[in-house]
Amino acid sequence: MGPAEVYQYCRFGDLALRALRRYPDRVALDYLDRQWTYREVEQRVSQVIQALKAAGLKRGDGLAQLTANRPEAMILTTAAAIMGMRITYLHPLGSEDDHAFILEDSEVAGLIVDERKFTEKGRALAARVPGLKHLFTYDADPDAKDPFGTALWPASDGFAAGPVTVEGEPDDVVWIAYTGGTTGRPKGVVHRHRSFVAAVMIMIAEWEWPAEIRTLAATPISHASGVLWLPTLYQGGTFVIEPGFDPAGFLDCLERKRISVAFLVPTMIYVLLDHPKIADTDLSSMELMIYGAAPMSPTRLVEAMKVFGPVFMQLYGQTEVPNCITALRKADHDPARPHLFASCGMPVIGVQVALLDEAGREVPQGEVGEICARGPLVMDEYWKRPEENEKTLAHGWLHTGDMARADEDGYLYIVDRAKDMIISGGFNVYPREIEDVLTTHPAVSMAAIIGVPHEKWGEMVKAIVVPRPGSDLSEEEVIRFVRDRKGGVYAPKEVEFATEIPVTALGKPDKKALRARYWANQERQVG
Repeated sequence: MGPAEVYQYCRFGDLALRALRRYPDRVALDYLDRQWTYREVEQRVSQVIQALKAAGLKRGDGLAQLTANRPEAMILTTAAAIMGMRITYLHPLGSEDDHAFILEDSEVAGLIVDERKFTEKGRALAARVPGLKHLFTYDADPDAKDPFGTALWPASDGFAAGPVTVEGEPDDVVWIAYTGGTTGRPKGVVHRHRSFVAAVMIMIAEWEWPAEIRTLAATPISHASGVLWLPTLYQGGTFVIEPGFDPAGFLDCLERKRISVAFLVPTMIYVLLDHPKIADTDLSSMELMIYGAAPMSPTRLVEAMKVFGPVFMQLYGQTEVPNCITALRKADHDPARPHLFASCGMPVIGVQVALLDEAGREVPQGEVGEICARGPLVMDEYWKRPEENEKTLAHGWLHTGDMARADEDGYLYIVDRAKDMIISGGFNVYPREIEDVLTTHPAVSMAAIIGVPHEKWGEMVKAIVVPRPGSDLSEEEVIRFVRDRKGGVYAPKEVEFATEIPVTALGKPDKKALRARYWANQERQVG
């Protein structure tokens, strides 16, 4: 066996630079009325790297972004990875408390905020997190009397584009993504270049990409759609960014820019199907519509296939195994096999998947077990969470917390979640975090949060609240209380007041009993 270096993976930056130099004259980025060629993206990456280094940032430093969808975010992510830095995205809909915790916990050195939307939140975070040494916006805010930090793009204009060299090692951390925690605080999922490169390779090999790739990112680039950036680039495609999801705007962009690939959560597909504009939109360019992050109604999926054609592919994954555990491919969306519409597909190439019991033994075919995965794209660890690591990586597998059964052909069917996580509109919502907030309200005695079926959102956040005797608590107050502290995604859509909450033999709230009346007749028991 040769020296260890011989067997190392390449780095995120190696893939990015190779792609940018492979197709210099093609359009790499498209945003509203502006386009950038691959050569122009590489030139801007070079300038941004020089500006970051001039500001004092270096390999190993952490950089956080709080941004809406815009091309600068993808360029900055690429530049930081090439420098050997690590990136953390802050959820655009997250609360200030969670953002402050993430910035402190991940020990980032710099924060860049989208000056069009988040300057004031950036000021508040800078005041709360003394460890932030570098503050940036992308561009100068013309309306700001007191500018926030350094406008990175004007600063980078002062540097001439020059040669770009990839720094760091394959084992360096490239990304810490925070996902809600059952203990009440988000936890950082650590990915090194190894797992990111593996994910890109699997996405390119496994997904049914069209010959001409024009990928539309309309969902937050801080989440799944941003992961499509590098696979699109590496195949010479164009990454089209929309500021956000608007059904009329999405359909207009699809037709006008001849979009061939898109990622959407089921809720967005439902909205498109119900929009009057869809009947007059030319959808013929669409060849790969990827959906995931939440279960999709089989009935609406059949409807979508009639409108868009046989273009759908379902992904099942999680932040710990980004986008790539199983896939339900185009051919599996077969009206002659309608039972597959309730499946999350089969394991993708390069990933081992097993259904295990609590002792780490594989369950017999047809029985329910926890979906567990192993492979090169699995996360390295949870940042500074040794106890969580021991539990999640037990028995030599990553434990997803999702319970499923397999049919005789190997297709998996999610039947429940071992964890109580709710997926509403494609966003992960963790009940414990809401419960921890609600029980700080002086009028709340007990609270339990569950997900209940919802036609549009997939699942809806419902609160069961036991008020304190003599209190005068309203549904509006409960919703506002959570929204102010956790953000709109976590705010309950419905509140039920009760005299007690059922508990298990161990004295814990019996979530299964609370959910039973809502999920009894559902095809997929994921509430």
